[in-house]
Amino acid sequence: MNKLIAFPALLAGVAVVAAPVLAAGPQFETPAPVAYLTDLSSGAVLFAKDADRRMPPASMAKMMTVYVAFDMVKKGELKLDRQMTVQPETWQKWHGPQAGSTMFLSANENVSVENLLKGIVTLSGNDACVVLAEGISGTEPAFVERMNQTAQRLGLSNSHFGTSNGWPDGGVTYVTARDLAKLASATIQDFPDLYKRFYSLPSFTWGKTLGAGSDITQANRDPLLGRVAGADGLKTGHTEEAGYGFTGSAEQNGRRLVMVMAGLNSFKQRIEESVKFMNWGFRSWQAKPIVAQGKRVESADVQLGDAATVDLVAPKALTVTVPAGTSPNLTAKVVYNGPVKAPIKAGQHIADLVVDVPDMGQQTMPLVAAKDVGEAGFFGRAWAGLRGLFGG
Repeated sequence: MNKLIAFPALLAGVAVVAAPVLAAGPQFETPAPVAYLTDLSSGAVLFAKDADRRMPPASMAKMMTVYVAFDMVKKGELKLDRQMTVQPETWQKWHGPQAGSTMFLSANENVSVENLLKGIVTLSGNDACVVLAEGISGTEPAFVERMNQTAQRLGLSNSHFGTSNGWPDGGVTYVTARDLAKLASATIQDFPDLYKRFYSLPSFTWGKTLGAGSDITQANRDPLLGRVAGADGLKTGHTEEAGYGFTGSAEQNGRRLVMVMAGLNSFKQRIEESVKFMNWGFRSWQAKPIVAQGKRVESADVQLGDAATVDLVAPKALTVTVPAGTSPNLTAKVVYNGPVKAPIKAGQHIADLVVDVPDMGQQTMPLVAAKDVGEAGFFGRAWAGLRGLFGG
């Protein structure tokens, strides 16, 4: 069961752990029907407008295709230099004006996974998505199964995918802004090197023009790149059904924000509102340091280990997000499922620091084991059994 440890040594007072609520603070207005902004550094939700409404993602669905590919690359199941062939029937379906955004692939062309990923992330290529899906799983529907399994594992409880590229499919594919932000956050945190490698290219060149045969260079559609300091991803989307949407991220002075906007009316409005939204997140809120990296916060009880407890430390400098120019009183608790069963590895995430700010939602940050804890030997397990038997 969850064990709660009040931690007055860190922050004054004791808070009651409750369901997360939206932070109360600086106000923001936007014509976007759906908008969501979260601070990854603290877990604070800075803004939410209809964030749990199910909606078509358009090309923002491609973030899940990329996540699945990144996961396979990280596990060694997929090589970036692996060549995949553009099937003639796939090219036939996904080329020309009727196919939306394209990488301008050619029938029977061999393309590396790396270039397909660049075509997906930078150019939003519908053709690139399907070629990658077919190359990985044999068919697009088989790959989509993998997408949905991954969505379930990531806790995207209000999302379902019917295609690899977000093409309109009669409502089979749907997401929420909260789930898109969760997917973006997982991409950034789970694959930092791959994220940096693929998600902020200003442009990409692939394909040839008809007639002259000139190289085709397309710019990244990310509305934050070059307009907001620290912007480095993620994905735009547009269909008649979905309107103009964007899931984006930027990092400034150690603070990383993730935003989602959907249902906007034009390309121009998407740029203006996205830039305004992200700038508001950085300017109207500030980070308040609370725990230095490596600092001991508490200890956790250990079950069947060669030590009875393990120290909990901050894996990085921990901060809470508060309205700019304020210094509110904070309260905190350490929460974990205890006792933690051995063995435990140093750096293993086994607890959370839950901080409450007056009139704001909870902000949850990870705590990790300070050192390895091995399993208890025979006599240690026997002693633990006797203690349990007699309530010791």
